[in-house]
Amino acid sequence: MSVTRECGECQLGQVLGKQDDLTAHQSGILKIEVLKPSEQQIQLIGKVAVVTVRVHLVGSYAGITSDNDFRFTRVWSLDSSDIWQIVAAHSSIVT
Repeated sequence: MSVTRECGECQLGQVLGKQDDLTAHQSGILKIEVLKPSEQQIQLIGKVAVVTVRVHLVGSYAGITSDNDFRFTRVWSLDSSDIWQIVAAHSSIVT
């Protein structure tokens, strides 16, 4: 899985793998103070679900602060064992 992450007033546009994302959370590089979701939509297409949510996020990434609305998209796939797994993810600032 790759995640494109944008934070604060700058658009970092980094492509991160699952382990990169986990490490950012565990190491404290990514700090979330407020996470307020809204506007959630779920679209089912066979064994695939596309989930979008708007989130007001206050926090920081690598020392860059953010107090913005973001749109997060996750694409989920139902595998042969009937377990949902994220196959793609993206986030961007809502302007």
